[in-house]
Amino acid sequence: MITATTRTQVAVIGAGPAGLTTANLLRQRGVDCVVLEAQSREFIEQRPRAGFLEEWAVRELERRGLAGRLLQQAGQHGAFEFRFAARRHTVRYAELTGHHHFVYPQQELVTDLVAAYADGSAGDIRFGVRDVRLHDLTGDSPSVTYTDPHTGQSHRVECAYIAGCDGARGVSRRHIPAHESVFASHDYGIGWLALLVEAPPSADGVVFGIHPRGFAAHMARTPQITRFYLQCPPGDDPANWSHERVWQELHTRLAVPGAPITEGRIVERQVLDMHNYVVEPMSYGRLHLAGDSAHLVAPIGAKGMNLALHDAFLLSAALTAQLRHGDGARLAGYSADCLRRVWQYQEFSQWFADVLHGATHADPFHARMAEARLQRLLSSPAAATAFCELYIGKL
Repeated sequence: MITATTRTQVAVIGAGPAGLTTANLLRQRGVDCVVLEAQSREFIEQRPRAGFLEEWAVRELERRGLAGRLLQQAGQHGAFEFRFAARRHTVRYAELTGHHHFVYPQQELVTDLVAAYADGSAGDIRFGVRDVRLHDLTGDSPSVTYTDPHTGQSHRVECAYIAGCDGARGVSRRHIPAHESVFASHDYGIGWLALLVEAPPSADGVVFGIHPRGFAAHMARTPQITRFYLQCPPGDDPANWSHERVWQELHTRLAVPGAPITEGRIVERQVLDMHNYVVEPMSYGRLHLAGDSAHLVAPIGAKGMNLALHDAFLLSAALTAQLRHGDGARLAGYSADCLRRVWQYQEFSQWFADVLHGATHADPFHARMAEARLQRLLSSPAAATAFCELYIGKL
């Protein structure tokens, strides 16, 4: 039984980068919205996730007044290294493209966006909601129902549109009938052991290690925290990776003469099975998906958070045009506008994955193809520039 009802213009499901950016921009433009989030505020502000923002995304946040702390605190990267055959090969992508990455952990961006929405503009955001369901998506009066975690009461949020920004495991995508969309996916057949380590970075930028024992990576997060990855079997148990085994493999796969790896306490271990997917179209009736609810890119090229922001910029503008000015053209074209960048990033991710994991490919033909791609990238300025423009999102 519904015991409370709220009326708003847009119900935003999920308080990640996509949902919070959408909500902030709607508030700025005078569009009323309610944000519903399954986790607590403390949880989403502390949960480690992505850490690299492409420059175009940061400039868009800056233009909208949402990048103040980011610009003050974020580090900047303009080069990365490939390490293989005990040698270092630096790719200076900022010199080739004029753009660089900002290093800013996702939880810090989420903290900023929550503060801007909830504290700065008194936006309506409800944490810890349960049993979220979407209703009447193809009618004129869609709504979202949920259970209040504290009182057990059932609430209904009546709205004109729903922004489904609740990620890969959220409920929004499940409300699109299978016959109304295409779920395109790709499984790489590999896993990555994701490690968060209390240790200062061992290099100025990202390091990609290509080794017969498996891929490895080093990614700075803060002056005190470093993210590492190790290729492993899909579905592997993190418990199989002891402290000693982790560091033995990282030194083997990443260390080269004159560039040691700094060890530290491992504070997080999890295995990520590498796969990508895209839901097409990203809209169904009054529901519009954004971020990981619509598409997932394995963390191979650090694209996920950037795509989420791209969706949010387009979705907030389209909803504003419809609700403030009665112009539905941008909302009608929202999915197609997003998917142009999504598919470019998907193609880049697969190409890059083939290069990074080529040394362990079971088929020697594929392994040698990957080696040829890498050699071309390192020897041809034209090939390097084309690669770097995709790496930094300069489309």
